[in-house]
Amino acid sequence: MSGKGSKSSGGARGARPEAGVTGGGSSSRGERKGGFGTGSSKGESGTGSRAGASRGETRSGFGAGSSRGVGRDGKTVRGGSDGRHRKSTASKLEGVPVSVGQRFESDIIGLTHEGEGVGRVEGYTLFVRGALPGERVEAEVVSVGKSFGRSRMVRIISVGEERQDAPCPIYDSCGGCQLQHLDYAAQLRWKRQHVVDNLVRIGKLTVEGEPSKLTADGTAAGSANPVIVRDTIGMSEPWRYRNKAQVPIGASPEGGRRLIGGFYEHGSHDIVEMDECLIQQSENEQTVRAVKEAASLLDINAYDRVTGRGQLRHVVVRHAISTGQRMVVLVTNGRDLKHRDELVSLIRQNVPGVASICQNVNTVNSPVVFGEETHVLWGEDVIYDEIGGIQFAISARSFFQVNPEQTEKLYRAAVDYAGLSGEETVIDAYCGIGTISLFLAKHARRVYGVEIIPEAVEDARRNALLNGIHNVEFAVGPAEVVMPKWQAEGISPEVIVVDPPRKGCDPELLNTMLQLKPARIVYVSCNPSTLARDLRVLEDGGYRTVEVQPVDMFPHTGHVECSVLLKWAGD
Repeated sequence: MSGKGSKSSGGARGARPEAGVTGGGSSSRGERKGGFGTGSSKGESGTGSRAGASRGETRSGFGAGSSRGVGRDGKTVRGGSDGRHRKSTASKLEGVPVSVGQRFESDIIGLTHEGEGVGRVEGYTLFVRGALPGERVEAEVVSVGKSFGRSRMVRIISVGEERQDAPCPIYDSCGGCQLQHLDYAAQLRWKRQHVVDNLVRIGKLTVEGEPSKLTADGTAAGSANPVIVRDTIGMSEPWRYRNKAQVPIGASPEGGRRLIGGFYEHGSHDIVEMDECLIQQSENEQTVRAVKEAASLLDINAYDRVTGRGQLRHVVVRHAISTGQRMVVLVTNGRDLKHRDELVSLIRQNVPGVASICQNVNTVNSPVVFGEETHVLWGEDVIYDEIGGIQFAISARSFFQVNPEQTEKLYRAAVDYAGLSGEETVIDAYCGIGTISLFLAKHARRVYGVEIIPEAVEDARRNALLNGIHNVEFAVGPAEVVMPKWQAEGISPEVIVVDPPRKGCDPELLNTMLQLKPARIVYVSCNPSTLARDLRVLEDGGYRTVEVQPVDMFPHTGHVECSVLLKWAGD
């Protein structure tokens, strides 16, 4: 393993534990901030992407606990409440029991959705990066808000039983993973509990085996039929799972023409060089290394986000596990690419299995990786991979799940929940490139997929033809607009499947589904908080949430995806 400390570009550094203390990153990573170990699948930019803000919870944990804070004057304080954070530059806020720079001791009673420990001082919530439930830590306050603050861990006073040494040598500075310091079995339990907490707190649902919330009149809130939340489906080998890497490129701080690339340091736009990432497939690492070396040899300069000058912004690589094909996408600041032919030749010589070399042009000074213009420099415009026996053509900007092994488990659960006999009509909203649609089409009479991004629909149609699947039809447009048109044409679905971005379903789509009243709705979610919000709307409209299957798509990060079954329970 090698993780170099070279950095390029400027930016504020996030709070980090002192030497000897393992800390977890707290950035949720999609395509907007490049790097080897980026996390969320649906924040990605490009064909089939569906942008949406992360709307996670402020806390989710194993249970309640006590907390004691010790101020600099030696006085002990106690507490317990939480809330939303508005960062303050002031060192002290009225009514807040701590100030910036103050050290305190606290028991850690839970984890946030970003993997930060949750402590309390006099009822005031403080997030402690790198701390775990069951531990007692000393930390220093780095920011305060009216409802909660953030702190830097100084030392662990009492080490939790589920803590482990993070195997990554640069885990403390990288923002790609948040939970490497937590035992993997404990990660799976926490992710299930994170789902449960959201269903109960936001969705007002009753979960089997969990205490019921009481209403004002003392009766149990939520559904009379408790929701079953299954154990999280994990990986037997939760490393080396990502089939895609996107790496920001910068100039070496030592000068010269050597380029560096790896990831953005936690809380900044400093590029920290990295040659190996433990959640990335080794083929992608080798490809990135070869491209950096070739570009450095040819004196191709890196983009400088401060001045807006320079050529090479990102290197994006894909590896298709089933075929062994590799794709290289060079994201450049303008159409001109210095020594283009020589660069293509070196990549072909040094990257085994390369089948596609593309250039994407992005001249906008923003954190978005891809621009709108892509063209092929050499080879094909796609590579081919498969999930569950279905083949997919993947273009430079296609949305394709980065963990095929877990994707198959997630989609199998969705198909099982759909309960198809071969006679049903199914609508797949947010269908993207047709991934779930094609799974469903093998078991349904007919599947209708709808997606707002035209390029994604083109890919979906191509993938249907590629697999000889003819009982599927795709349309471009907002699902809440297209679905009523289908209904007017006499299309009446028995099942609707939704797979929205992190922001959840559009309210109009929820209303449309309630009007169509399919017998079953299958909700595939990448964000437990917006899932719970949407389930509450559907429950109020006459549906009953039956079962939830969490799937660990991104081991060692705070992300968890779910397949959910709802059944019509109204008149």
